[in-house]
Amino acid sequence: MIETDTLNFSVELLKAGDRSEFARMVDAYYTPIYRLGLKMLGDSSDAEDVLQNTFLKALQHLPTFEGRSSLSTWLYRIAVNEALMMLRKRRPTVVVDENPEDDDDGFMPTQFTDWCCLPEQEFLTDESKGHLDRAIEKLPETLKVVFLLRDIEGLSIRETSEALGLSETAVKTRLLRARLHLRESLSTYFTERLEAESAK
Repeated sequence: MIETDTLNFSVELLKAGDRSEFARMVDAYYTPIYRLGLKMLGDSSDAEDVLQNTFLKALQHLPTFEGRSSLSTWLYRIAVNEALMMLRKRRPTVVVDENPEDDDDGFMPTQFTDWCCLPEQEFLTDESKGHLDRAIEKLPETLKVVFLLRDIEGLSIRETSEALGLSETAVKTRLLRARLHLRESLSTYFTERLEAESAK
């Protein structure tokens, strides 16, 4: 029986060096891996380097891929490591590990705007997306990468923990803190939107 990944890739064929199967894999993960690199690094050229290096390393190491995690999780882990290496060149202290000090930065939210009454289209405007992107950019790296994998790319808690080499507890803690940071950052913006709606 041929082993397959969640998107019906034949891991067996990939490990054997099948070019068409590898091309299918690249087509499937090109956009999400580029997007992850762009969100983490904030630079399109760096994101392209992450993309290229991810697939080059995948090609090199596929023969030894053991399948302990899904193919997609394995690719995300390579991409995250590539992006983190670039970040460390800019800021040598950047790490994403099981350090409990990272999970307690003293942040306490002060804004608790209830956005439930905003019409859905408010969250879909280019302006709203721009505010969200800028808020994500300001997140501490240890929180940003968890938020991107879980809430932007849609990985499960387990997949995120596998991609980052963290415990599921650490992922949940950092995800909560990332969401609180973002809620605080966006509260002023959405409060203005609520006030504009109520004034109509």
